[in-house]
Amino acid sequence: MFENVLLPIDLNHPASWEKALPMAVKLCGAAGTLHLLGIVHDLGSPMIASYLPADFEKQALQTMRADLETFQAAQVPGDLSVKIHVEHGHVPEHVIAAARTVGADLIVMASHPPDDLRTMLVGSYAGKVVRHADIPVLVVR
Repeated sequence: MFENVLLPIDLNHPASWEKALPMAVKLCGAAGTLHLLGIVHDLGSPMIASYLPADFEKQALQTMRADLETFQAAQVPGDLSVKIHVEHGHVPEHVIAAARTVGADLIVMASHPPDDLRTMLVGSYAGKVVRHADIPVLVVR
């Protein structure tokens, strides 16, 4: 079993956790800690950000934390040690940084089925994490 398992999820897309969460819980065992990570996506353009309220990022992070707490209560077994983390920005970078920060010894991520065109144009977050992480990454499909 693993001591610290990082599970990045997107609450708007159940496919990001439906299969990955049970696997992460199992790999934590009785003594491990599950670190749930929610990332508020970067809007990608300073021009777009200029139209948002000044405290948009703060509100988005607070909402993400509250939503992850609700998710934990509903979906994660109550006897499991869980810590919630929220970040804002580029997903793969924050997954890798969070893994280092929490001392994760495993990252569990969901991935969409391969699609050559989509992968060539954008690449998957899981693929980028696998390529750059210095700890094991379990990709669940």
